[in-house]
Amino acid sequence: MTKPTQFRALAGLAALAVCCLLATLLAGSADLSVGRALAALGGHGDELATTIVRTIRLPRSISAFAVGSLLGLAGVLLQALFRNPLADPFVLGVSGGAAVGALGGMLAGFGLAALEWTATGGALCVSALVLWLGRGGDSGRLLLSGVVLASACGAIISVLLAIADNGQLRGMVFWLAGDLGWAQHPWFDLGVAALALAGAGIGGRALNVLAAGELRSAVLGLDVRRARPLVFIVAAALTALAVLAAGPVGFVGLVAPHLVRFGLRTSDHRWVAPGAALCGGALLCLADIASRTIAQPRQLPVGAITALLGAPVFLVLLRRGGR
Repeated sequence: MTKPTQFRALAGLAALAVCCLLATLLAGSADLSVGRALAALGGHGDELATTIVRTIRLPRSISAFAVGSLLGLAGVLLQALFRNPLADPFVLGVSGGAAVGALGGMLAGFGLAALEWTATGGALCVSALVLWLGRGGDSGRLLLSGVVLASACGAIISVLLAIADNGQLRGMVFWLAGDLGWAQHPWFDLGVAALALAGAGIGGRALNVLAAGELRSAVLGLDVRRARPLVFIVAAALTALAVLAAGPVGFVGLVAPHLVRFGLRTSDHRWVAPGAALCGGALLCLADIASRTIAQPRQLPVGAITALLGAPVFLVLLRRGGR
């Protein structure tokens, strides 16, 4: 694609993401028409519709879009960092590390601000272990290291759940399944996603060089020793924030970048990074709609919906990589 065509495609993706975000305002057990929902969103609807849309659905919708954007960006950064198309916060155990850190902080009675640090620390520890265990090997060894560490994090989570009080246990289980109902600060998460998107757009050229390999990066003048830890920390922080908001939601960071590369027909991170943020937000909004409508009035864990979508895509990509 030429640049004008890619720009139009990205604009179309942005419009689609906004439509998915608005569609989440209509999904739920309460039957609201489009007119009532839009009027309530503008503050001109009846009291019941305004309460449902602005108090209940809008914060959840913003959270879904923000968390999806954070995971999409984290997936782009990890794929560039590891130079592996199968890299993803969930597959590599980064989400599991953040979950272990967050659950440990919950058991210790920490507040929300402290949980952000414990979740980020857990994500950083797992990412560092993946890098250390996978160094000197091919992408398959890197991927296997991540899968093993993800399993280890799952075992630690089981232990933490076993020692948790009954009053804490139910909330932890729902959170671990991936639940947007626990998001506390949707607008803050959206603001962080916007800042990260701006940073990824500015550093898109550097991500292109980093993804080309250490030798080419050195030839082109990129200081890999500084760039890799920076990308590493940012990806872990974005993952930790997403995990705190909605639990360890899987496969969004894997699927979104690949859909964007396929749709825009480019691997240029200056286009892929913003596209993955928009696509990740749209995907999680659609998953949220499915979680609220498939078994209504009950709500399914949004993490289960994304896993059902992402697992087949992961297998297809793994098969293609093998060939």
